[in-house]
Amino acid sequence: MNIGVVGTGYVGLVVGTCFAESGNDVICVDVVREKVHNLKKGIVTIYEPGLDELVKRNLKEKRLHFTTELNEAIDKSKIIFLALPTPPGEDGGADLRFVLDVTRKIARRMRDSKIIVTKSTVPVGTCDRLRAVMREETEVDFDVASNPEFLKQGAAVNDFLYPDRVIVGARGKETVKALHDLYAPFMRRADCFILMDERSAELSKYAANSLLATKISFMNEIANLCERVRADVDMVRRGLGTDPRIGPQFLFPGVGYGGSCFPKDVKALIKTSDENGYEMRILKAVDTVNDQQRMILVDKLKTHFKGKIKNLHVAIWGLAFKPRTDDLRDAPSLVIISRLLEAGAKVSAHDPVANRRAKGILGNKVQFFENNYDVLKGADALFVVTEWSEFRQPDFDRMKRLMKHPVVFDGRNIFDPKEMRARGFTYYGIGK
Repeated sequence: MNIGVVGTGYVGLVVGTCFAESGNDVICVDVVREKVHNLKKGIVTIYEPGLDELVKRNLKEKRLHFTTELNEAIDKSKIIFLALPTPPGEDGGADLRFVLDVTRKIARRMRDSKIIVTKSTVPVGTCDRLRAVMREETEVDFDVASNPEFLKQGAAVNDFLYPDRVIVGARGKETVKALHDLYAPFMRRADCFILMDERSAELSKYAANSLLATKISFMNEIANLCERVRADVDMVRRGLGTDPRIGPQFLFPGVGYGGSCFPKDVKALIKTSDENGYEMRILKAVDTVNDQQRMILVDKLKTHFKGKIKNLHVAIWGLAFKPRTDDLRDAPSLVIISRLLEAGAKVSAHDPVANRRAKGILGNKVQFFENNYDVLKGADALFVVTEWSEFRQPDFDRMKRLMKHPVVFDGRNIFDPKEMRARGFTYYGIGK
């Protein structure tokens, strides 16, 4: 098939590349000329394991193309996926200006029938809005469908190539068949393809992310209670996770969720609910708990040093909102660093892949190091914010020699408290 993908961010680039990998002719569009220039040369502009190899292979096979010209993609494509930003507005709702603008341009340009598919996370009713926009601009036949993505950053390529479900919200029989045929190479089970109406598909994405965010905030609440009743959250987590009705995923306490999806989608679903006369009380609490949880390491630091944070040197391991990505959107690390700097602390930081992006945001306010040990020199405390694998078994003796005070605030519970104390560290975890 001839496929167009508008937007080459984390979602668009993975979607376009993986469709090309299954033999389709794919053209990806982006307005950022430097990014497109790099992608044409096989230089991937985001960190996503496995993506670099696939991009280079499909460029070489001439199945994958990049352009800044939207009209080129419109003219050559039968199905056009919209993988555009839907950032939160001031009221928490999703900003659809990019999606609406591109849809209008597609309608004005197209000369033959097209299928427009929303891949971005969009509010309920967006497909209906896009239909209305297109009807204002064209008399050419078209259809609009919803196909929400369920890609985990750090595992997005694998998630796309081996999906646990493909949700499609569509009306037209031809559209349903086209999308089913497009996804057929990736579906190992017939029941993997779930067909529904567009509004249900749109809501499914928000509901899924919001439920996962709820599990995270709930476990953070349980962790905070564990500290007060002298229980171990890891034991509680194991007790919960072995219950098949609950499952073990997303039960790890920490410093709160971040990224481009959970914070934005929780707020957007709250806004949609408010607009329709219903208060999502649970989700409002989830959002509040997450905001508070991001401050927990700073609060523990204040308690340990009896409120005297000014001029303390705090080292930070991990900046990305999760391992295996360089994404800093709504990352807890940025909130933590901002609070430390406001209190007068000095901050040094290291992340295996996100240093460059973090420096672009924080500038010279933070000293960045390419080595996780260098960041510890003279540190009064270490914050573990992202649970990268390379942090799990460090040289503890070397850490202790480098630090001014061997105090560790483990925001992801990657170390064993008893072992840390036996090694001479003062250790603070979450829920322990």
